[in-house]
Amino acid sequence: MYDPILNDLRRGAVAEALAAAEALASERPDDAQALRWLSAAQLQSGQADAALASIDRAIALAPEDAELHLARAGVLMASRRPGDAQAALDQATVLDPNQFGAYLSQAQLALARGDLEEAERVNRLAERVAPNHPQLAVVEGMVALQRGEADTALKRVSQAIETAPDDAQLRYVLGFIYMAKGHLAFAEQAFRAIVEKNPAASSLWGLIADLLGRQGRFDEAADALDTLFTDPARATPALKRLAGHLRLRAGQLEQAQPLLEDAVGQGAHDRASLSALLQLWHAHGQQEQGRALLEACLALNPQTADLWLARLALEDMGSEAALAVAARWVHVAPESVPALEAQMAALNHAGRAKDADAIADRILVLVPGHSDAQARKVNALVERDPAAAVAHVENLLQQVKQDEIRQTLLGWLALAQDRAGLRVEAVGSWLKRAEGYLSVNLPPHAPSAPVQAWPERGAITPETPTRPLMLWGPPGSGVERVASVFVASGAPLRNDRLSRRGPRDGFQRYGTVHELATGTQPGTRLVADWRAALPARGIPDGNVIDWLVWWDNALLHDLRPHLPEGRLLAVLRDPRDMLLEWLAFGSPAMYAITSADDAAAWLAAVLDHVATGLEQGLYPATVVRLDGIERSPSKIAEMLSQALGGARFAVPQEQGSVGFPAGHWRQYAQALAGPFATLTPVAVRLGYPEA
Repeated sequence: MYDPILNDLRRGAVAEALAAAEALASERPDDAQALRWLSAAQLQSGQADAALASIDRAIALAPEDAELHLARAGVLMASRRPGDAQAALDQATVLDPNQFGAYLSQAQLALARGDLEEAERVNRLAERVAPNHPQLAVVEGMVALQRGEADTALKRVSQAIETAPDDAQLRYVLGFIYMAKGHLAFAEQAFRAIVEKNPAASSLWGLIADLLGRQGRFDEAADALDTLFTDPARATPALKRLAGHLRLRAGQLEQAQPLLEDAVGQGAHDRASLSALLQLWHAHGQQEQGRALLEACLALNPQTADLWLARLALEDMGSEAALAVAARWVHVAPESVPALEAQMAALNHAGRAKDADAIADRILVLVPGHSDAQARKVNALVERDPAAAVAHVENLLQQVKQDEIRQTLLGWLALAQDRAGLRVEAVGSWLKRAEGYLSVNLPPHAPSAPVQAWPERGAITPETPTRPLMLWGPPGSGVERVASVFVASGAPLRNDRLSRRGPRDGFQRYGTVHELATGTQPGTRLVADWRAALPARGIPDGNVIDWLVWWDNALLHDLRPHLPEGRLLAVLRDPRDMLLEWLAFGSPAMYAITSADDAAAWLAAVLDHVATGLEQGLYPATVVRLDGIERSPSKIAEMLSQALGGARFAVPQEQGSVGFPAGHWRQYAQALAGPFATLTPVAVRLGYPEA
């Protein structure tokens, strides 16, 4: 969208760049970047006043965008106007201002185009005229900064500021260097120094507010923006939106709400603002006030999907009011997929399944591969005619080539085959889907060999302050449903090990198993590293429910002597049900499956560790069995309460009916005979029937 303008500017086609920029800015008057490049084109065509006005309009739309402020500095520096430019930036050109200023202007224009080599070349010409002029560091610093050499830029600009401590241009560059290095407080002070000496540079208050907000000083950030609200021309919807969100982050809800309402009413229809207002309206019982504002916005912007979604959120799902709003949206935009999606959801919640199916068909005409609509169609077919559902999904598979969609369709196909009694075919579909995920899923860890001797358990005294829980469940166990109970209850559960933000301790690394089993890891390192990482994970006192990705008895080499107060909370089901669930629905840890036999062998080995630990009392452990209650959050909460000494737990929201009932493995006794034979011995040890 902006590339043609940039290309014209780079090759010196100023007239073409200006025409393209004017057309884009006219078409997109609320696009700050379009105005930025219009300003650049105007500047190169000699329209300095117009360039400054355009960049100021851009900053009014996005006052928190540091790049726009930098562009404004470039406009002022390149224009070399002795009046308002000097007043705004305190320019001081003392040596041969005409020639030196011309070179410096050309260097600034080259910087604006992104031509760093040309900027350096012209700056060297300026250096011949004024070898020691401090403003040479402006270009040098910006070139180094844009090349990612922030330390070099900081050194050069800091030296220049010692010579010219009041040079506003150098302060500008210094502020952006500090921002690049993440030194937000220093950047804030650099920009404050400019504003204090040059009140005309008031547009910097938006950037200062952004820096304060990024430091968590939200109330100060909002106060900084109040300076701009004194000028009605600057009180734009974008500025009100920013101020409203800052007041919200500062906990100043009463001050935030009118700012956000004004911003939305004046055209700032972003999701973050609408979402914040929805929460405020619901919290204060002001749904009618919200309806009035959104209806006014929709009257002017009937095609804006986010406004319709917000309007729907003010009604109870499936209510007559929600159905009416969804119908109005579809009437206004009959081919809008989001509108049809909303209507399908509303009809579904209202219990009007056939009507929702009809909307799904309309969506599929517009978007043949639409996942939700296809899922609805497949589910409806599965209920009515599983064989027809199998044929339908097989036909879809022949039509698509995208791997991600094929993986989804293979999952649907397997479930349809399951309902149609095609067990062997279902297993084949699951394994084919698993093959497609091998490159992105984790290989399961290699379990350690059985051990006969263990270190002595450490002593637990009444003074021991912590009682940490290690939550773990193998794939297919439903451990995530136990975790949801802890989350709903506000318990100190940490699930970060399932993300890229997981702690880098021994519980996370597969190599720990080998290190502990062979004695190559120091005896105290595992628990010591774990404890050291807890404060950064938001656990100041050690009382944590740590959801582990894997379990191996090798961990006991360190847990027994150094964390005797801990407890393993193991979530289990019949191992054969767990294998089937893993094949069909995956696992929270995203373990890879290479074959049903390999998966069964690994699961049996891991469960052997659990069974051995329970039989020999190797470590404090509590087992929570979810057989028969997998899909009942209330019963899971009750079971957890019984297992943990009567603690009271909240009941999380229903998580749907995805999954198989207990004992469904028996339907696959033939299709998975070999893998089940591998699992049966450990299943019996864990208390499950042999057949």
